[in-house]
Amino acid sequence: MPDDLVRRAKRKALAEGRSLTSLIEDGLRRVLADRAPAARTKRVLPPVSSAMGGLMPGVHLDDGAALQEMEDLDAAGRLR
Repeated sequence: MPDDLVRRAKRKALAEGRSLTSLIEDGLRRVLADRAPAARTKRVLPPVSSAMGGLMPGVHLDDGAALQEMEDLDAAGRLR
């Protein structure tokens, strides 16, 4: 908080015979109570694919080394 604002808040709290903390708490309560609840928007779900298919020919999920080799070859092809 800027120094001037803090000084003003301390003077107000002193004038009202209360602590600065209680003044700040009341201010927060007012600010939070004044806000209207956020309007709930309808959730938008991403589209679900209806595509049919499967693995590419020659791809076997059980063979991790072969998958890595295919990925490496694909990456090398993109570098050219």
